[in-house]
Amino acid sequence: MTRRRDAGAAGLARLAGLIADETRAACLLALLDGRAWTAGELARHAGVAASTLSEHLGKLVAGGLLAEERQGRHRYVRLADARVAQLVEDLAAQIAPGATAGPTRTLREASAGSAMARGRTCYDHLAGRLGIAVTDALTVRGLLRQDTGFALTDAGLEWFDTLGIGLDRKGGRRPLARACLDWTERRPHLAGVAGAALCRHALDAGWCVRIGSERAVKVTAAGERALSELLGIEADTLR
Repeated sequence: MTRRRDAGAAGLARLAGLIADETRAACLLALLDGRAWTAGELARHAGVAASTLSEHLGKLVAGGLLAEERQGRHRYVRLADARVAQLVEDLAAQIAPGATAGPTRTLREASAGSAMARGRTCYDHLAGRLGIAVTDALTVRGLLRQDTGFALTDAGLEWFDTLGIGLDRKGGRRPLARACLDWTERRPHLAGVAGAALCRHALDAGWCVRIGSERAVKVTAAGERALSELLGIEADTLR
């Protein structure tokens, strides 16, 4: 009996095959910081030869998961769009707690893991304990609703406007507010247009700074004051 080919199943299998490689998965996770990386940087991050990494990147670009651009001798790659970032983060959230990495070998690894859990960027929005704290504070103050899916309230829209945080409300496929399951906290944090705008404002205003070569972020003293005044978030929860 000849099995009828299911185009949808074939496409899903191809997508799963692209991700089902440890080197390619490492690249996708690294690129969740929302920035463009050179092939050399990703090769060092993944611990493979440049030639090996180039082959993997070619597959990810051809499969639509990465976008690339060249500047001079350098080849830069980034996640293709926010939908790819959501896919990677959602898949990472399905991994059992503690299974995202092997045993910690050095103090540096332990410090990096702690920093990532404390606060990081998830593509273009805040995640980790920082992202959860901000999301909870917005919800408690009636600026964000979670009961019927994530949605900014009228008061929430006004809050963003008052802070001068512009929100592109002209449409597009990306929702204004979206729940993104946090892979370390196992709870949803704010993503979408509003999440990206708030993260960008936090970095531009100096509330947060990136630390290390990973996507970890640290709340500054100015950020602690701002988040306390604006959202009532205690500084101890951000450290």
